[in-house]
Amino acid sequence: MSMNMELEGKRVLVTAGTKGVGKAVVDLFCELGAKVLATARERPAKASADIFVAADLTTSEGCDAVVAGVMNHLGGVDVIVHVLGGSSAPAGGFAALGEEEWRRELNLNLFPAVRLDRALLPGMLARQEGVIIHVTSIQRELPLPESTTAYAAAKAALSTYSKSLSKEVTPKGIRVVRVAPGWIETEASVALAERLALQANTDYEGGKRIIMDSLGGIPLGRPSKPVEVANLIAFLASPRAAAITGTEYVIDGGTIPTV
Repeated sequence: MSMNMELEGKRVLVTAGTKGVGKAVVDLFCELGAKVLATARERPAKASADIFVAADLTTSEGCDAVVAGVMNHLGGVDVIVHVLGGSSAPAGGFAALGEEEWRRELNLNLFPAVRLDRALLPGMLARQEGVIIHVTSIQRELPLPESTTAYAAAKAALSTYSKSLSKEVTPKGIRVVRVAPGWIETEASVALAERLALQANTDYEGGKRIIMDSLGGIPLGRPSKPVEVANLIAFLASPRAAAITGTEYVIDGGTIPTV
């Protein structure tokens, strides 16, 4: 017997909704009967969302376009799932990170959530109802100094912003929750594992082991799957989680070694 998530008819915005976790979230919310608007830089050949808006959310203009799409097509939003994030910073530690690299990581991992929340929260507050989910990362606690310092710092900033926002708007009916994934087996991570495997003259499983070893190991023995993260997000967005707000849920197979 499946649990009814009571998400039928809910208006949901999902950023980065065409690949990986974002696509899994879109697919699941659509399956659960929600009305979903997804956004990404480029329109996919086939979008599973009810509505798709192509926009670059690293710019204020791109965020404005998504807000306009939400208002034009949905008339407002009940759930916002901020999945957008990632890193393109070079390896080499702190010395390899110049002004542009820091700016790019913040523009991708922090500012889109801030801009979209600022624009869409007033409608939620007027109804005294809504859910905002920010996808952060375990790297805010477990950064990799060689390559992800700026990404980890941006995700830490997103987590702090999210916590502060929850303290402000939860008394007004809006729940704000964070989800912190560890390594997820997305298309990009599969390609990375395959590339590492080729360099190390091993197979795909060997490439995965290289990544897991770099994280200090994953007790579960494998990365999380996008659908597993989506399942957690759907539950947190649903009325089933009505008393959950202001906190962060880690889904990392046990990667973080501390309490």
